[in-house]
Amino acid sequence: MKKILLMIFMSIGLLTTLHIKAKELTGKLINEQGQGIANAHVSLGSLTTQTNNNGEFKLEGKDEQIFSLAISKDNFYSVVQTFSAAELGKTRDLNALSIGPITLVAKSQHRTMFAFGGDVMLGRRFSKPYFGNDVLISPKSIEQDIETIVSQMKPYLELADYSVVNLESQIAASQPAQRAPKSVTFYSPPETLAALSWAGVDYVTLGNNHTFDYIDSGLQSTLEFLDQSRLGYSGAGVNESAALTPHIAELANSKYAMLGYVGWEGSATPTQTAAKNKGGAAHGSMSNILKSVADGVARGYHPIVQYHGSMEYSDEPTGVTEQRLKSAIDAGAVMAIAHHPHVAQGFELYKNKLIAYSMGNFIFDQFFYSTPHSFVLYVWMDGAKFHRAEVVPIYLQGYQPTPATAANRYTTLKRLNTLSKQRNLRLASSGGHGVILAVSNEPVNKRIEISKTLDNKKLASMFDLPWQTELNNISVPKNVPYRLGVSLTNGGDFETFNSFDSHERGWLIEAQNYQLKNDNNNQVLELETAKESTWFGMQNFRRVFKPLGFK
Repeated sequence: MKKILLMIFMSIGLLTTLHIKAKELTGKLINEQGQGIANAHVSLGSLTTQTNNNGEFKLEGKDEQIFSLAISKDNFYSVVQTFSAAELGKTRDLNALSIGPITLVAKSQHRTMFAFGGDVMLGRRFSKPYFGNDVLISPKSIEQDIETIVSQMKPYLELADYSVVNLESQIAASQPAQRAPKSVTFYSPPETLAALSWAGVDYVTLGNNHTFDYIDSGLQSTLEFLDQSRLGYSGAGVNESAALTPHIAELANSKYAMLGYVGWEGSATPTQTAAKNKGGAAHGSMSNILKSVADGVARGYHPIVQYHGSMEYSDEPTGVTEQRLKSAIDAGAVMAIAHHPHVAQGFELYKNKLIAYSMGNFIFDQFFYSTPHSFVLYVWMDGAKFHRAEVVPIYLQGYQPTPATAANRYTTLKRLNTLSKQRNLRLASSGGHGVILAVSNEPVNKRIEISKTLDNKKLASMFDLPWQTELNNISVPKNVPYRLGVSLTNGGDFETFNSFDSHERGWLIEAQNYQLKNDNNNQVLELETAKESTWFGMQNFRRVFKPLGFK
């Protein structure tokens, strides 16, 4: 058997290996005032410790590829944070791994923690994959398979008081007889709802352009299965009145009116939106949004608007989307969450109310490489008042949402921070998560010089720099050549190639056998083939985003 070693370089550098002996893992827990939290519980698998009087903790003797920490303290919201050994060992002292300060949010009588995820669809390539990939949802084990797909997000979702996703699919046991005259239609098995509930989801919005994919029969089965589940829902119905009716969630002595809309009626006949005597999604016209939000306020509710609109795969929301979301807040909405582009977009605090312009994907089968970089958004609300938000980066590995680590974490947080800065909002940090504060004094590093890391023998990885860094200048020693570029491969360092019980689905590998190996502190993929040559490559390259500039 011939063996071929592949080492793929990312950006202008190479990441270190994953699988190392971590003799010491250290970190610190603080409250929102920056003070250390004593006697908090920190768990890593079977290992457990407590923080000292300064909030510091230390775990020893764990040999791990991925570190997932569960943190809890009475009267604070619990958190989970996940890291790879490579990103924690950037000092190259890989026996001493250190995590930046992690902030815990205090509980209070009127405080609610929400968790928002993006687009969810469990049909199409999940059961009928392309490129000879493994089937993820088998007819013999549907619910178990879907639970496996969402299992890595369960520890994150169940921490929240109320978790929300966009169900961008009808629900049916088999393909409905009627089909809308459109190029792409989705339906997902009924077990989807039980698996989402098992993972901690409490509510789904149906206000999107796939809620009416199989006309009335698909809508009817969707509503029936939802009524049999434990999930709340809104954003669609058998007529316009039902579609615009909010779901009321009573949380921490407040009543939140959950509203969902799709931004356009659709060009096909019948349209995808509900009418007086026709079912469909709630049409997010300006008049419908303003009226339904105002009605909620008049009844003493706190409206939360979820809106499905803008252009797919774009960096910024359309003017229509921005206008409607801000008008919803003007009318009394306490928060606005948007989706449809399938990629993450930035945030804005508008009149001290949070707007998320695109949540990206949560569970989806798209395999080009801008879409897997996404996030879960935690939002703490004190009644109608925004308190704090936290961005949990995720990476859809093989269509399965997993915690994003190292380069994948950097890619998501860097993008979100860059896009949000254009709206005068900068993300702070809490361990490996991004943070949005009602009032932020987060220092900004305007200049970073990487000359000390550049010489004739080394490459400097952009992923080794903090994601908040603004790279305005590169200082290079005399006679040292350099180049700066963007990788068009995804997971090209093989960092999480086989992590989280989910394999990447973006590589074409002809070899009969392959394995990951450590080669001089680098992660490499070893292929074994009996032939003189073998095919190895990417199914797709990234969709390349337009340059956003340095400022």
